[in-house]
Amino acid sequence: MLESHELVVTWTSPDRPGLVHAVTGACARVGGNLTECQQFTSTDTGNFFIRLQVESASSRAELESALRELAGKYHATFCVDELGRPVRTLILASKAPHCLSHLLFNRDAGRLPIDVVQVMANHPDLADLAAFYKVPFQWQRVDRESKASFEQEVLRTVSNLDVELVVLARYMQILSPELCERLSGRCINIHHSFLPGFKGANPYRQAHSRGVKLIGATAHFVTVDLDEGPIIEQRVQRVTHSQTVAQLTAVGQDTESATLNEAVRLFAEHRTFLDGMRTVILQ
Repeated sequence: MLESHELVVTWTSPDRPGLVHAVTGACARVGGNLTECQQFTSTDTGNFFIRLQVESASSRAELESALRELAGKYHATFCVDELGRPVRTLILASKAPHCLSHLLFNRDAGRLPIDVVQVMANHPDLADLAAFYKVPFQWQRVDRESKASFEQEVLRTVSNLDVELVVLARYMQILSPELCERLSGRCINIHHSFLPGFKGANPYRQAHSRGVKLIGATAHFVTVDLDEGPIIEQRVQRVTHSQTVAQLTAVGQDTESATLNEAVRLFAEHRTFLDGMRTVILQ
């Protein structure tokens, strides 16, 4: 008998009667004990989503085999993973340290199940921060002539280091459509979400001049449509006319960092499902 351990199962398929019984029954047949079960059916798309945590004395391969038998019948996609296994992650950054620092601190504190295998940047400014957290750092100037070679290096890194997740931690470059497509469903970006949108440089100064009352941030999957990918997490903080640009910036950066961290956690814990242009988050 193998020592008991916990697995996480995710399943997506068109909805139909008996799905919960079928999926949980497959887990039970290989000796699995459910410690968490969450499900959702989208009335918009007709898709069914379920996330299970399974305490099991059987192997991961046995559970995968049991679910594979069902998947064909129900036209499903599924995944079985070790609960809490750190997801192999590549972080792209530029100059701003707040999001990168927050992610690496929470990784070291055991609050974020990611294994940061590389930080890549288009400026050298964050090399010392990466070194402090003992993470490999690589930078290359990115301009019109060098952008394609940098993105090819990103793809080589993803392939060579078995990267499962790419995080844009205030990486201030627009990804090419080709790279967006290659990283579809596994690349997360953070964006300051104001009303109005305040595009361009110094968004917090623009926000201050317009007297905003809320500062927010949105973490989303990267798609070809700039800043319009499926939303994973959003947060807001109330501000007032009395706060300076520097104070608004501090509030905004804290909000960005916390929002991105939460989106990465949800992905790494297999709680994020794509449902067309929306996400389903099984907390």
